[in-house]
Amino acid sequence: MSVSVTTFARRYSPLHLSFVAHISRSIKPSSFAEAIQDPHWRKAMDSELEALTSNNTWTLTSLSPGKRPIDCKWVYKIKHHADGSIERYKARLVAKGFTQEEGIDYHDTFSPTAKMITVRCLLALATGQGWSLQQYDVHNAFLHGDL
Repeated sequence: MSVSVTTFARRYSPLHLSFVAHISRSIKPSSFAEAIQDPHWRKAMDSELEALTSNNTWTLTSLSPGKRPIDCKWVYKIKHHADGSIERYKARLVAKGFTQEEGIDYHDTFSPTAKMITVRCLLALATGQGWSLQQYDVHNAFLHGDL
């Protein structure tokens, strides 16, 4: 079943269509070689590396015999304001941990995350108590154990 463009356009307000068109123009790079050519993405990658370095995320060591290093890759994302304008370019350097084997490369994992029911309970409690809530965007939040 195909939907014509005019049917699509009638379903949504002009403001919504403008927002979608604006976001669709923003293109994320598909590779490091492509990203390094754009000053916005270079700045985002420099910012990520600076944050990782200033937080002492790693130490340079020799690789144990018989071990192989874990590869990493860049992940790119464009953050938008509510009006569709670009807020910032975000680049994250992520390890390809899926190449590790349990019992050989690691023994335990721990990833503290909040379940949605916990968030809902907190919101209900704050509403019931008349507390004010604020949202923060912490750069490299996963590196800060105690917030």
